Amino acid sequence: MDERKNFHPEDVSETTIEARFDFFFKNDLQLNEEIFMTQATKLFAETKSILLANISAVGTGLPEEAERYWFAFVLFTVRRLTNNGGITEKAPTLCQILRKARLNIVDFFKELPQFLIKVGSILSNLYGGDWEKRIEAKEIQTNFVHLILLSKHYKRAYQQFFLTVDASDDKHSAGDNNPGCVSDYYRFGWLLFLALREHMLGRFKDLVTCTNGLVSVVALLVIHVPVKFRKFDIYDSERFVMTNGKADILASLCKMYETSEDELKKMLEKANSLITTILKKKSYLAAECTPQNLENIVTDGLIYFEDLMNESSLSTNMMLLEKDYDMILNKGELDERIFIDEDDSLLGSSSLSGDAINIRGNGTKRKFDLVSSPTKTVTSPLSCHTSPLSHSYEIPTVGLYRMVATPVSTAMTTAKWLRTVVAPLPSKPPAELERFLSSCDRDVTTDVIRRAHIILEAIFPSSGLGQSASLMDNIWAEQRRLEAMKLYYRVLQAMCTAESQILHAINLTSLLTNERFHRCMLACSAELVLATHKTVTMLFPTVLERTGITAFDLSKVIESFIRHEESLPRELRRHLNSLEERLLESMVWEKGSSMYNTLIVARPALSAEISRLGLLAEPMPSLDAIATHIDMSCGVPPAVPKQEKHGQNGDIRSPKKASSEYRSVLVERNSFTSPVKDRLMALNNTKSKFPPPALQSVFASPTRPNPGDGGETIAETAINVFFNKTIKLAAVRINGMVERLQLSHQLRESIYCLFQKIIGQRTSLFFNRHIDQIILCCFYGVTKISQRNLTFKEIIFNYRKQPQCKPQVFRSVYVDWTAVRLNGKSGPDHIDIITFYNEIFVPAVKPLLVEFASTGSAQSSSCAQEARNNNYGPCPASPKPSSFPSIPDMSPRKVSSAHNVYVSPLQSSKMDALISHSSKSYYACVGESTHAYQSPSKDLTAINKHLNGTRKLRGTLNFDKVDVDVGLVTDSMVANSLYLKNGNVSLKSEQPDS
Repeated sequence: MDERKNFHPEDVSETTIEARFDFFFKNDLQLNEEIFMTQATKLFAETKSILLANISAVGTGLPEEAERYWFAFVLFTVRRLTNNGGITEKAPTLCQILRKARLNIVDFFKELPQFLIKVGSILSNLYGGDWEKRIEAKEIQTNFVHLILLSKHYKRAYQQFFLTVDASDDKHSAGDNNPGCVSDYYRFGWLLFLALREHMLGRFKDLVTCTNGLVSVVALLVIHVPVKFRKFDIYDSERFVMTNGKADILASLCKMYETSEDELKKMLEKANSLITTILKKKSYLAAECTPQNLENIVTDGLIYFEDLMNESSLSTNMMLLEKDYDMILNKGELDERIFIDEDDSLLGSSSLSGDAINIRGNGTKRKFDLVSSPTKTVTSPLSCHTSPLSHSYEIPTVGLYRMVATPVSTAMTTAKWLRTVVAPLPSKPPAELERFLSSCDRDVTTDVIRRAHIILEAIFPSSGLGQSASLMDNIWAEQRRLEAMKLYYRVLQAMCTAESQILHAINLTSLLTNERFHRCMLACSAELVLATHKTVTMLFPTVLERTGITAFDLSKVIESFIRHEESLPRELRRHLNSLEERLLESMVWEKGSSMYNTLIVARPALSAEISRLGLLAEPMPSLDAIATHIDMSCGVPPAVPKQEKHGQNGDIRSPKKASSEYRSVLVERNSFTSPVKDRLMALNNTKSKFPPPALQSVFASPTRPNPGDGGETIAETAINVFFNKTIKLAAVRINGMVERLQLSHQLRESIYCLFQKIIGQRTSLFFNRHIDQIILCCFYGVTKISQRNLTFKEIIFNYRKQPQCKPQVFRSVYVDWTAVRLNGKSGPDHIDIITFYNEIFVPAVKPLLVEFASTGSAQSSSCAQEARNNNYGPCPASPKPSSFPSIPDMSPRKVSSAHNVYVSPLQSSKMDALISHSSKSYYACVGESTHAYQSPSKDLTAINKHLNGTRKLRGTLNFDKVDVDVGLVTDSMVANSLYLKNGNVSLKSEQPDS
């Protein structure tokens, strides 16, 4: 009998848990593989005490559910980390495990980081220190997200071209288009895509390449699906590009989906080869065939298979594809066929808040926070002001068929920039750049070229991929290297030009011989290429690890990189801004960050603590050391003779990323950001008011004096800049939480001031931690002394709604018990936020909290004075506390002279209220469709039609140019238009403007 059916919380003991795990393994999964079972039982025995201590923190907190999660975590981990004895083929896949555990993929990946953080030391002992790379959880989740995006893209394309009835279902009429009916042709196309993806795309299954493959499948369907199932008119000149009166299918699809015609033709060749190999079909030149499908179609270069999709042979061909995929499935974790079945329970109905994707509803509506469309994204407050994206890279229009802005279409639009702007550039330094390189104390052109080849080969290895590397892998790597190199030379030239204007000199020896600067530039260029293609296997921070630099190093060039590449598409600007946010919030504070090497110079009082915790970065590996670890068969120029260089590394120690701390296995939300729920633009004007310093000083030795800052060393200036950026990011997040919690501006000011004082006077609280952990403690501490009845539960509840929220922020806070002198207290190295607040935060910050309590309402003014007589001793590099940054006017603007229509950015707290069950039917929010699968552009069209009666309007609401006087109204006026009646929101009517 299944013991889980009679489960009671009081039955949770070590014996019964072991029994239930054994039952789940042998009976539910019906497995008896001895090696796998032994390994799984061992890991479960090692970690069961952690489960018992954290049952309420897993999932929803129900003991029975927590056990099912733990069973799944253990089995997934053992499958990924145990390679001997052919276990991978015999062990259950992730999909199989989750079905039996009654869990979905979304919830699984939302909870997995907590498991890996808590059992990380155990995994290191059992499987070695490289377990995090081998488990590839981050890559598997990214693959899951991409497949959802691709399946939605495919569905949208299929429904645009074909009826969704089953080929064998005679009950449906030709005009029936029931979205709930999955066509055999639809399934055939997805299976063909999966085969193409597995057999032909190599190990680098990036989103752009996969989309090209998907478009090639759509092309095959257009050519082969019987005419009676078409939803289009082949003579439609608005949909298709016409050549001599005939529809050019490939050119039309390239225009619709922003693909390259050359790439599409190459992908079609691969798909045709696959059909010949797997389905054993004979190919014919389409120009020599005369089926009804090819009427009025340009057939030049097309291949036709006579019985590929005939109704009589379709089922047989599908069976062959299914059989082929069954063999593929044994090697993977996900059954990728589930993505065309939206009702599959494995896809989930909850959300991955802030980190990856947000899936709501029973397959009727899914929003992807990981990858956002241009209509829903705003810039980071840390970004510089830039000109709008050129119209050349906006969402394309094919006649009246405007392509909906989706994550996939946005990726393809960005890839077009790489293809049309960067690809044509020379693969060697242009003449103007060579002028700067040759004008140094010695000609460094050869050094720059050699370094670029070595570093980019390290980032995009080809022959170094091993025996499993395919020709496709090598071609892909070579293309990405060239793109990154060309972009590097282009931006380097622009930076040199700007630097020479600042310094009024052409000799830039200090900058152009700085090894760290060049590696940062190469890493940034490579990261943009990777972000454009949206790779699965090379996620950030791969570029840091392979170039030997740290997060703090990269943060020094991001803003300059954006400023000096004016053509950079909007999505890539966002990507760099979001990376900077990730660096500031946690990565720069991790063990092994070169920030600590700079901090010990700027603040010598912290050097003992930094050294005790082992936070200093390791030396950056030399270029020759990197070269010896890769196969240099790609023709890297030989090393130049060693000569003395001015300011080559410039740091006290040349650091290397050496963090041993576990990083989240989830794809960070800002890999592809979705700030529709965020209001980062509110502080977009909080950038430094001073012009950027010369890059030569940014990368100079930390001990040298900064020529532009009156006595400060380079280290002090660098730390000051970093702290100020961190404070500005904290201000945005504090403001968002204050809105949600509906706190006063005075409390907001107090929380902000406390955060500033902590970073200046209690800096060590940030070591190895996330800034949000300090922010949450500041909220509780200030509201506690202000006698505001706010619990940690309320704070966490509202923090969960923040777009950057990650559960591990409040569930797993790092603590070093050796530094806590409380009767020799010890415990796990990661604790929950409440324990951290009581045991670590309060003892460290109590003097500051007492100061706030004693000053009462006058606490804001006290922030203007730096308290220098404390044990921690802030240095001149510490930013001076200041009042909360001003926020731009967010008042609604009137956009209609005939109607009472106002438009304004919606505050987080108001969004929560407007979309509640009692009032959501009254409102249509841009970014949240009024119908399933509807785009924001369709929402705006519906609003326009409603406002303009029966008059048809092809344009969209113009929020920037209004022909009438813009009326500003207050939030209270908007609030007064609503009143509560019996708990429901009602609308107050208003007379039209006279």
